Amino acid sequence: MTEGTVSLPWLVIRQDDNGNRYRVGRYATRAEAQKIADSLDDRGHKQLYWVEHIGHSNGDAATRN
Repeated sequence: MTEGTVSLPWLVIRQDDNGNRYRVGRYATRAEAQKIADSLDDRGHKQLYWVEHIGHSNGDAATRN
């Protein structure tokens, strides 16, 4: 990372009813990403939202809602 570059290593991922996965956004901290995932999950839709760290597979360091 170079000086002045912001690192956004935390992703919010959404999975729809058909199993398709989409990146909702990238965030600087896990707490920020989790807050977004929680707020989307609280809307009551059937989609599944979770937080992943870039460079980790789905099972590693992921928090699923």
